Amino acid sequence: MNDSPSRPGHRAPWQAAGAVTVTVVLWASAFVSIRSAGAAYSPGALALGRLLTGALALGVLWAVRREGLPPRAAWRGIAVSGVLWFGVYMVVLNWGEQQVDAGTAALVVNIGPILIALLGSRLLGDAMPPRLLAGMAVSFAGAVAVGLSMSGGGGSSVLGVVLCLLAAGAYAGGVVAQKPALATASALQVTTFGCLIGAVACLPFAGRLVQDAADAPVTATLNMVYLGVFPTALAFTTWAYALARTTASRMGATTYAVPALVVLMSWLFLGEVPGLVTLGGGVLCLAGVAVSRSRPRLSPPRGAAVVRPEPEPEPASD
Repeated sequence: MNDSPSRPGHRAPWQAAGAVTVTVVLWASAFVSIRSAGAAYSPGALALGRLLTGALALGVLWAVRREGLPPRAAWRGIAVSGVLWFGVYMVVLNWGEQQVDAGTAALVVNIGPILIALLGSRLLGDAMPPRLLAGMAVSFAGAVAVGLSMSGGGGSSVLGVVLCLLAAGAYAGGVVAQKPALATASALQVTTFGCLIGAVACLPFAGRLVQDAADAPVTATLNMVYLGVFPTALAFTTWAYALARTTASRMGATTYAVPALVVLMSWLFLGEVPGLVTLGGGVLCLAGVAVSRSRPRLSPPRGAAVVRPEPEPEPASD
């Protein structure tokens, strides 16, 4: 997979679309695995174990590909995204989901793409076309429907809501910081060292990780390893690959497909049959993503001559 975003070729859009699909599917699957691993591991320990596993997998691939260190210009974005997205986001999201029900967490965290659009417009100069704004509005309405329908009614706390808000802010800040770094460094470099920096930031939880791992069932530990290899190492790399080829705002809007896929995966793998409101919300999420990713049809400029094909001559009669 070529990491150069500027290299021409008709396959690049399809490769980016494939990378986005891999990211969204694996991030959706993470919610299923977190339910198992989170029951045995504390928030900080789970984040550290996931990041250490991801950093190991990424480090092996980075060494095999011999990509070297990122350019100096990329390190600021890598460091900020590593601390915010890989470190703070994972810890506070794990903690927040223990304080509020899944529906409330999904509602609050899905503010993230909106924050990405606002920060991207302000700091990166991202365009805010009407289709993007309309698609995000439709998707957010769908996320609200999914969240309310999955809400357990109780068990929420002010602390949990604040933690989920912090997670949404860390997610948005990490994405916006990562985008400039991808202008000079490859997706693998940005993801590898971002994950490593996140793991270093979570090292204070090392003692708790050792304690939890000694008592955790094998299934919980395997789920933690899965989270590190696939939703972290692989999905964050494919995300960076696609982010290098589009705007942060458009990529953020794409993640609204995650709630719809979580509903589907919970139905298939956990036997949680969704209600009509949940299904409707999932459809809205996907419809909004489709709108936000679409492009308007190009029309000829006003006053330009429209070339019409000449009618074919009628065949001569016998």
